[in-house]
Amino acid sequence: MRFFPATILILLLMIPVTRAGAAEYPQRIISLGPINTENVYLLGAGDRLIADTTYCVRPAAAREKEKIGSVMQISIEKIISLRPDLVLATGLTQPQQLRKLRDIGLRVVRFAQPDSFSAICEQFLQLGRLLGLEKRAEQIVAQARLDVQHIQEQVASLPRQKVFLQVGALPLFGSVTSSFTHDYITFAGGINVLADQDTGTTGYEKILAGNPDVIIIAVMGTESGVAVREKEKWSAFESITAVRNNRVYLINPDLVCSPSPVTFSRTLARMAGFIHPEIKAEVTH
Repeated sequence: MRFFPATILILLLMIPVTRAGAAEYPQRIISLGPINTENVYLLGAGDRLIADTTYCVRPAAAREKEKIGSVMQISIEKIISLRPDLVLATGLTQPQQLRKLRDIGLRVVRFAQPDSFSAICEQFLQLGRLLGLEKRAEQIVAQARLDVQHIQEQVASLPRQKVFLQVGALPLFGSVTSSFTHDYITFAGGINVLADQDTGTTGYEKILAGNPDVIIIAVMGTESGVAVREKEKWSAFESITAVRNNRVYLINPDLVCSPSPVTFSRTLARMAGFIHPEIKAEVTH
């Protein structure tokens, strides 16, 4: 009988794995996205992570893990060969890839793209339960919520500033109310100039009409200069208050777009500093 490589890998997967003292909770985890990877490490379970994607760069140790592809394109064969007992998928994982993984008997848990800080915390707590680290997850979330509350209290009595949070360049794309990124703006004492939109795709005319007091740029390609070029583009619109007052800021898109509860609170502190420089927003961890 002739076996093809994928068939051989499936047969290998069916061979029982014996580990001394194996726990009832997953010990061989593969992450298909940066936020999942960061959360595993935050829970203190980085030693259980056997592979992740090329986009998983936080913490630094995640870069050294075996790579199974990118967020959008994974290698099913590579995942099978590593024999995980849990695969953590994201909202960007392709449905057909999820089906293939489940069809061969792998345990797959998918975390959808969170739409709020509250959802970020709930997903983290769910992961804590999956890994048998619920108490640690609860402690981390409780502290993050306290930090967020502290920042909100600091800005509560200050005049709210109009903000455009740019998260994409081609096309121009900004934060809207259906995204957790909207919470950065409102929690930090801002008004989202795209709050009336369902989707983030926008145009310069819309931003001109909104006339934000602050523009925050969090687009991929910061290292290659894309974000800097975007900031230069805004400098041509001198009628915008943010441009006229030199209040166009750059921020690491990795921190903004795929946060853990802790990363969210730290990033919120930076956002609050941009929107209300008169305060000193800090977190305790």
